[in-house]
Amino acid sequence: MPAIPGAVNVAVFAPGHATLDVHFQDASGAWQRVELKAFTDGVHHGTVKGLDAGSRYAFWPHGQALPASGQLLLDPYGRAIDDDGGVLRSVYVTGGFDWGDDSRPHVPWRDTVVYECHVKGQTMLHPEIPEELRGTYAGLAHPVMVDYLLELGITTLELLPVHYHLDEPHLQDLGLANYWGYNTLGFFALWPGYATAAAQAAGPRAVQDEFRAMVKKLHSVGIEVLLDVVYNHTAEGGKDQDTYSFRGLADHVYYRHDGHGNYLDTTGCGNTMNFNEPRVIQLALDSLRYWVEEFHIDGFRFDLAVSLGRDGQNHFNPRHPFLVAVGADSVLSGAKLVSEPWDVGDGGWQTGHFPPGWTDWNDNFRDTVRDFWLADQAAAASGGQGGTVARLASCLAGSTELFVGSGRTALASLNFVAAHDGFTLADLTSYLRKHNEANGEENRDGHDHNRSYNHGVEGHTGDSRILDARERTARNLMATLLLSLGVPMICAGDEIGRSQQGNNNAYCQDNALAWTNWQLDEREHRMFDVTRRLIRIRRSFLAHQPYNYPAREESSYLLWFNADGEPMTPEDWNDPDSRMVQLLMGSPQGVIDGLVVINGGRQPQKIVMPDPRSLQEFGKHRGEKIPFELLYTTSHVDDQRRGAKIRSGEKDIVGANAISIYRLT
Repeated sequence: MPAIPGAVNVAVFAPGHATLDVHFQDASGAWQRVELKAFTDGVHHGTVKGLDAGSRYAFWPHGQALPASGQLLLDPYGRAIDDDGGVLRSVYVTGGFDWGDDSRPHVPWRDTVVYECHVKGQTMLHPEIPEELRGTYAGLAHPVMVDYLLELGITTLELLPVHYHLDEPHLQDLGLANYWGYNTLGFFALWPGYATAAAQAAGPRAVQDEFRAMVKKLHSVGIEVLLDVVYNHTAEGGKDQDTYSFRGLADHVYYRHDGHGNYLDTTGCGNTMNFNEPRVIQLALDSLRYWVEEFHIDGFRFDLAVSLGRDGQNHFNPRHPFLVAVGADSVLSGAKLVSEPWDVGDGGWQTGHFPPGWTDWNDNFRDTVRDFWLADQAAAASGGQGGTVARLASCLAGSTELFVGSGRTALASLNFVAAHDGFTLADLTSYLRKHNEANGEENRDGHDHNRSYNHGVEGHTGDSRILDARERTARNLMATLLLSLGVPMICAGDEIGRSQQGNNNAYCQDNALAWTNWQLDEREHRMFDVTRRLIRIRRSFLAHQPYNYPAREESSYLLWFNADGEPMTPEDWNDPDSRMVQLLMGSPQGVIDGLVVINGGRQPQKIVMPDPRSLQEFGKHRGEKIPFELLYTTSHVDDQRRGAKIRSGEKDIVGANAISIYRLT
C-alpha cells in the first residue's frame, strides 16, 4: 500500500472482534476516533491521519459503548504507556538515537561476572551521585557508579524489570508498590519512573533516550546490559481483575485456558501467556528484537522460563517452538539467554534441561553452598553433624552432571548464592527466620526454608565475636561463588554487606529497606575489598585457558586431594567426618590455574600440599616440588600470612570454616 502523507499505518491483532476503532488525541488535544475497516488474518488495520508522534491512543470495539472507567484497550506493541490519572493510554513514539560507534561488548561466558541490580535501588541513596539523578537510568550511568562497577570487576549488569508494569490490587490496598516490577503490562514500553524528572516531563522519547544513553555509556567501558524480562504472564492477572489490553483483544489466544475455560496458571500470578499460539511467540520475539535493535541490549534473563516452554499438554519441552526460535533468530544471535528454569506448575523444576545456547540459574548451586557454609554450621553448633564436602565439590566443578544431559557444560550454570528474591548474603548469616512483617501479609509471604544461620543471635548485635563469625561465613560464600566453574552472579549490595533486616521478599519495599545503603562501616568496606580481590583471582585463574573453558571434560582438569595431599578416594568423599578437600584447577596442556583448599570443619586443619607425583598428570611437572604462594584466605587472622611460600609435599594450615587460595609462583 503506498504511503499517505501525514498518515500512519495502525494494526492490532484482535481476531474475535468484528471491527475495531482506534481512539487518539490529535495535535490540538482533541480526541478522535477512526474505524479500522481492513481485516486480515485476525489483524484489524488501516491508515490514520492526525495520529502524530507523541499522540496517545487506544483501541475499542466499533459500536460498543465506551467503559465508564475510560480505560480502553492498550496496544500490545505500544512503545510507551501514559498514565493520565489512572487511565492508561499507549503513546506513539518515533525517532532515532545517535549511537555513534557503540558496539556490544560480547563478553565471553568464561569471563562473565553478572551483577543483578535494581535501577532505582542501586543509586537512590548514593551521596556522590547528584540528587536529581539518583534512582534513575542516568544515575546508573553516572561516572561514580560506572567507576564503582569497573573497580569491583563487573562485566555484565542484569537489570530487574524495566518494562512498564502495574502494582497488584492487594498492594494498592495496602498502600505499597511492586518495587521489583515483575508484573508487566507493556513488553515494548519502558518504565518511566526510573527516568529523571526532566526526561519524564519531556515525554516518552526523552525517557527512551536516557535509557539508551545509559546503555551506550556502559558499553563504552565494556559492561554488558541484560534485561530481566517477564513474558510468562501479564499484569491483567486473573479474570476478576481489570482488563487493559490482551484480555480485551484476544483472551483466548494470549492466555492459557483449561478445558472449562478457566485460566491455566503456572506462574502464580493469575494468568499464563500461551506460548503454543504463534501470535504469542511472535509478540515475544518481536519484543526481544526491539530491545536488541533499538536499545542495543546484550541479553535477557527470562522470568519463570519453564512457562514459555510448556507444550499443549502443559509439559516442558526443551524443543518448544519458542525456545528453538529464540536460538535460531539472526537478530538475537549472540545475545546472552538466561533462564529462570522453574515455574509453579507440575514438573516446574527444569534446572539443567534447557537447550544449548541457554544458561540456567542454578538453584542447586545456591542450596548446596548455603547448606555447607550455613545450615551445616548451624547443625554443628547445636551438637549435630553437617554434610560431607562431596556435594560442594560438585558445585566447585560447575555442576556438570546437571547439564551434560542437555548437551551443555559448566558454562551453562549461572551460579548464585543470593538474588533479589530471598535473603541478601549478609542476612543469610544474620537471620534464621524471615521477617517480612512490613509487607502487610503477617509474615506469611516469602520462603520459609532459607538454609540460613544467624551465628547465635537473631539480627542486629554488637557482639564482635558473632560479627566476626558472620563476616567469615560471608567471605566463604562469596569465595565459593567466585571460585567455582560456571558463571557467577552477585546480587547488588552483597559485596558490601547490604541487609534488608531479615526481609526475604522485599518485592513491595520501595524504600531504604530494599535500596543499597552506601554509608559503609569498616566491615562493609572490608567485604568490598574481599569481593574485588576474589574477582581478580578468578580472572587470573582463567587467563590462560581457552574461551570455551571448560567446554569438554578433556579441556578442563580438576584434581582433588585430601588433607594429606593424596588423591581423594571414595572413602574420603563418603567420610561423614570429612569436610576438607583440596582442588587443583587447570588443564592437561600443562596450565595450573591455582589451588583452592576448603575447610568446613570447626577446627583449624593441617594440610600437606598436593603430592608432586600427582602433578605429573598436568604434563609439564614431572615430580619436582612446585612452589605455591598463599594468595588469600577467608580466615582474617591467617590472611596476615598472605604471600607465604609453601612447596608441594610441605605442610600448611587452614583455619576453621575457611577457604585458602594459592597460586603457582
